[in-house]
Amino acid sequence: MNDTQAATEGSLPLAVRSLVGGLLMGLANLVPGISGGTMLLAAGIYPQIIEGIAEVTTLRFHRRSLLVLSCVIGAALVAIVAFAGPIRNLVVHHRWVMYSLFIGLTLGGVPVVWSLIGRRTGATWIGALCGFCCMAALAWVQTSGLGEDTGDQQGFVLFLIAGAAGASAMILPGVSGGYLLLVLGTYVPILSAIDHFKELLKNSGQNADWSPVIEIILPVGIGVVVGVVVVSNILRLVLARYEKATLGVLLGLLIGAVVGLWPYQQGHEPQVGEVFRGRVVTADHLEKIREKPHRYPTQTFAPSSGQVVGAIGLVMIGFAATAAIARFGSGRGQRGA
Repeated sequence: MNDTQAATEGSLPLAVRSLVGGLLMGLANLVPGISGGTMLLAAGIYPQIIEGIAEVTTLRFHRRSLLVLSCVIGAALVAIVAFAGPIRNLVVHHRWVMYSLFIGLTLGGVPVVWSLIGRRTGATWIGALCGFCCMAALAWVQTSGLGEDTGDQQGFVLFLIAGAAGASAMILPGVSGGYLLLVLGTYVPILSAIDHFKELLKNSGQNADWSPVIEIILPVGIGVVVGVVVVSNILRLVLARYEKATLGVLLGLLIGAVVGLWPYQQGHEPQVGEVFRGRVVTADHLEKIREKPHRYPTQTFAPSSGQVVGAIGLVMIGFAATAAIARFGSGRGQRGA
């Protein structure tokens, strides 16, 4: 009886912390640079999430784990659906501002992984180099335009991969799933599709356009399930057997992430006669393109002195924010419930 009462009394604060952690994780997945795993650490429920995923994916269902997972997943979905549109608009219309903030948020995760590594070994540095090279390669893919969504079968596979990558990054402190989506060229399209889906739910009609849901949200959703069920368990196994090398890879991923976040770039409106997504732009086509500025190709520009100073300030703010959240949760995440 005493054990039952204790479990009941402890379920409320655990549920509240799970809801808070889910909201933070959902927002983190929308913002490149912030790690969902770091947010779970800040809420003090990271060990419970890892344990819950391990139990559910091996078909072991315990009330405590189901409570944590349901609260976290539900709150994260609410945050993602509610804020996808506003954050997408900020990235599209204030790119250099948001990218500067993203750089700081990304680098703020470096101390998290650095503290997890502890004593560095040769395997740590080799892993860090491999991780850095991977992110540099992803940045090249992004800038070369190879990561743009096409809406065809290739786009479906890309969004499937993006969903799996984003989901697997959720459980690793310091690794940003939103950034992985950004360098894969799927970040803005996914946020736009989520915002479109929200509008469909608010204003359902017979002539509603469900193509973004089918072409983007569906493969991303499948990828998320694959990432959580398969990739997360693989990563847990690798961390257990090759901890130093794996944490080195995570460190390299974080540092290399900055390569693809050069802040001084902006969307470029295609002009008549130019080739846009494999098609020559006409006057009629241009009008349709202008309806979706989030699909504009990006180009770099020379910043003003004010923009340089502003970018440095935003980087410092972002770094301090992530570092503060990680420091706040470092003790609570280890104490468990």
